[in-house]
Amino acid sequence: MSRTNGRGEEAEGAGARRRQILEIAARLFARKGYRGTSMRDIGEAAGVLGGSLYHHIKSKDALFVELHHAALDAAEERIAAAVACESSPWKRLEAACASLLDIQLDPDSLTMPMMNDFREVPDAVRGALVDRRDRFEALFRDLVADLPLPPEIDRSIYRNLLLSQLNAAADWVRPGRLTPREIAEQVTRIFRHYDGDQ
Repeated sequence: MSRTNGRGEEAEGAGARRRQILEIAARLFARKGYRGTSMRDIGEAAGVLGGSLYHHIKSKDALFVELHHAALDAAEERIAAAVACESSPWKRLEAACASLLDIQLDPDSLTMPMMNDFREVPDAVRGALVDRRDRFEALFRDLVADLPLPPEIDRSIYRNLLLSQLNAAADWVRPGRLTPREIAEQVTRIFRHYDGDQ
């Protein structure tokens, strides 16, 4: 075996180990929150002792930001794919709502806690999370911009009310009563403006 191949395998092994640590950390953050999760917790759960963890992870703050961004990247990709399958503005909005509800209501989702845990993080971390969340919400900004709403409806207020309801779905949805798609249909109907011609 050449030295080059040996280094490549070593780098591949280190990458796999880091991915494993990230998955463990994401589960801990999802269960215990930012403040309740320590680097020691992550190291113990991953079987990495002492300073060895810092070979893979720069800091708790950097780790949380990385995981948060990865969660939103995955959510954005999933929602964009669902929206791309629809042509009408209302069906596109419904598809986006259904996808976001799928994420928010999945009891095993690691994305939801990463998206919603802003309260306990330091200000510098919060700024990075808010910037990424704003870019994520641009997807919904574009969807709402395409809706045939009457001019007196403020689209920013409309979008924020919609996202507030979707992001808090775990607090108000009764499991088993309706599927995320059925809830999305209801939400879209409620948020749709009906006039005499519809």
